[in-house]
This record gives sequence, C-alpha cells and structure tokens, in this order.
Amino acid sequence: MGGRVYAMSKAALIGLVKGLARDLSPRGITINNVQPGPVETDMNPSTTDFPKILMQIMALHRYGTGDEIALLVAYLASPKAAYVTGVNLSIDGGFTT
Repeated sequence: MGGRVYAMSKAALIGLVKGLARDLSPRGITINNVQPGPVETDMNPSTTDFPKILMQIMALHRYGTGDEIALLVAYLASPKAAYVTGVNLSIDGGFTT
C-alpha cells in the first residue's frame, strides 16, 4: 500500500508544480520540482545492505551527495535559470532511468 500512496503524492506534486508555474509566471516567479534519488546522509548511509542492492540497478552505481543536489538547486535559484519553470528534475544517478 505504501508504494501506491508514495507514487500518488509524487504525481500530485508534479501537477501542482505545473499549475503554479502558470499561475505565478505573470509575477516573474519560476517554480520547479527537484526530485533527488538516493543521497548519502547520516540517516541514509550507503554502506548498509539495502543500498548496496539498490546501487546495482542505478546507472551510476552510487549514492548522490548533498553537494550535488545543492548545485542543481543553486542553478535553479540563479538568474541563469530564468527560463526554466514548471519542470520536474530528477537528480538520481539514473535510478529512474
């Protein structure tokens, strides 16, 4: 049951981002959704058994880092991304590929 609810919440967020992008664009506001995949943290270490199995199905075969996610978010918050709005960006090492 948890997988269905999780998938539903992801789909709802995608729809929300697209709608908000249209609603907020007249004010010069951009909105995007960053969807990180498995990321190395103290609460989610890559050294336990499950991550080792998970990494085998990922294209890059490793967990991401907080810095890698932060770089994407920094780009989206910068003037360089002024034409990027309403998109859902997966940064997941090929997990969903």
